[in-house]
Amino acid sequence: MNQIFLGLGIESWKPVLSAIVISPLPLLLLVLVGARLMFRHRLLAWLLILLACVALWLSTTEAAGRTLTRLLLRPPPALSSGAIDDLRRAPDTAIVVLGGGRRLLAPEYGISSLKPRTIERLRYGIWLARATGLPLAFSGGIGWGAEPGPTEAEIAARVAEREFGYKLRWQEGESRDTRENAVKTIALLQPLGIRQIVLVTRDNHMRRALQNFEHATQGMGIRLVPAPMGLPASSALRGTDWLPSNEGYADTWTALHEWLGRVAGA
Repeated sequence: MNQIFLGLGIESWKPVLSAIVISPLPLLLLVLVGARLMFRHRLLAWLLILLACVALWLSTTEAAGRTLTRLLLRPPPALSSGAIDDLRRAPDTAIVVLGGGRRLLAPEYGISSLKPRTIERLRYGIWLARATGLPLAFSGGIGWGAEPGPTEAEIAARVAEREFGYKLRWQEGESRDTRENAVKTIALLQPLGIRQIVLVTRDNHMRRALQNFEHATQGMGIRLVPAPMGLPASSALRGTDWLPSNEGYADTWTALHEWLGRVAGA
């Protein structure tokens, strides 16, 4: 699917297409269809409206978001202490943090900054680099349809040095999506002799990231080690997880977005 977007020159439409096919718009359209059928097919109309309302409710709950993440995305587990110990002795290895968005202007700082999810990834990448002694790279440019300005990689380098006291070894600032993160990062690191990449991104983004990096490293003999962050502490659901919340809607939207991205090869 991603190749079709590239061939038609409409890859920049992906943010718009995501907004169209992911809740709540399809469910709101289902309500309107049900309302239109009310005068001729009353039972079918009520079933559609009830289905849409229940789905809208569930799409705003953490229970649905976590369930969809587990079933559709199957995030790998966090790195164990043993795996981290092994990385301390791993040759020709680099840690790569994938960007997740920027703020062109953060008024409280008076300059550009990173979105919270990107800060979380960068923070874990720096922690992991310090724990293992491995060099750290950041991959992120300017996303499709975004305003021009400093790249995510440039902002991440500044934030890492000024706020975490850590200097990035490499920056990749030309990529616009996950596929390009993989292609351009491998083009940067492979000539330098890197034979193993520890990939840092959010748990719900990891499978799509791995898919793209596996495709980009095909035949190169580069090993990929997933290092997801942001995983829930427990898989058990509480009663309050079935109540609507901002976090629930964000988790559900992201799970569907990442699944569609994997299906489309984006």
